Order: sequence, then C-alpha cells, then structure tokens
Amino acid sequence: MITFDTLFEPVASLLLGYLLGAIPFGLVLTRLAGLGDVRQIGSGNIGATNVLRTGRKGLAAATLLLDAAKGAAAVLLVAMLWPGMGLEGLAAISAFLGHLYPVWLRFRGGKGVATMIGVVAALSWHVGLAMAAVWLLALAVTRYSSVGGMLDAASAPVAAYFVGRISLVMLFAGFALLVLWKHRANLDRLFRGTEPKVGRKAG
Repeated sequence: MITFDTLFEPVASLLLGYLLGAIPFGLVLTRLAGLGDVRQIGSGNIGATNVLRTGRKGLAAATLLLDAAKGAAAVLLVAMLWPGMGLEGLAAISAFLGHLYPVWLRFRGGKGVATMIGVVAALSWHVGLAMAAVWLLALAVTRYSSVGGMLDAASAPVAAYFVGRISLVMLFAGFALLVLWKHRANLDRLFRGTEPKVGRKAG
C-alpha cells in the first residue's frame, strides 16, 4: 500500500536532486563577475564552454567544477540521508534533469556533460574516472568541446559494463542519449564545418 511514509523518501530524493541540479552556476558566476547574461553570447548555453567564451578561464573552470559537484552532491546527500534505501539513482536522474531543464530558466539549461560526470562518479568512481579520461583525450585531440562531451557521455555505459556495474549500464545509456540530444545543434555545425573550437571568444 502506498502511503505518505513510503513516498516521502523517494519524493524528497527527487526534489533534492532536482533543486541541486537546477542551480545555473554558469549564469550565476558570470553575473556576479559583472559579465552580464552568459545566455546572450556564443551558443547561449549556461555551461563551462560558453562561459569560457567570455575570456575568463577561471570562471569557466569554476562552472565546470561546480556543475559536476552539484550532481555528485545530490547522489551523496541522498545516500547519507537515507542509507540503504537505494535512492541514489533517483537523485542522479533528477539532478541531471534539473541541469538540463531548470525551472528557473524556463527549462532551458545546459548540455549535461559536467553534471553527468558528477552523478556518474558518485555512483561509480571507476566509471567517472574513465569518463574524465575520455573527455580530456578527445578534447586534446579534436579541440572541440562538443566532441569531447559526446564521446565522454557515450563512454559511460561502456565503462560501466567493463567494470562490472551492469545495473548502471541502462541508466548511463539514458544519460548519454540526452547529452547527444542536447548537442544536436553542435552535430549540425560539425557536419557543416562551422563548429567553434575551444578557446574561441564570443564576438
């Protein structure tokens, strides 16, 4: 029988994850730095790559780290608050969706790469480490943040399979598909040869 007592922890996990994931650190940091609305420059995205187009590498790095940290924090907080209940997956999903579709920004959020790394690392540090390695390698070779992000996301379910975390494969595959969906404009620009490389400032 479904009661308030049985629903409280799952609903609280979803809400906590979403509220943490929905914090738009890229927008907050650029506004605090007096740079205005980051959505008005470059790609219009709130993620670290677009923040980098302001020319402020420190703000871009802080955005990347905080976007990853909020995802990890959601999973770890739920694990600490309700240990043994298996609610970490719910927190991961809601934090990831919170970043992609934050209610405060009319559901127009980031592309999810950093936040995905955070939630994945909190669920399996082995897979998180593999994702970080793939992202850095792809970025170094191609100089395209979008390529690094998409390959990074796609590596998660593969890495989960090979490290024996079979129960996480479908979850990570779902995250990867959403990351690819959010990068559909980047894919179009890549095919047309107009995708900007990392480090290009907004005009």
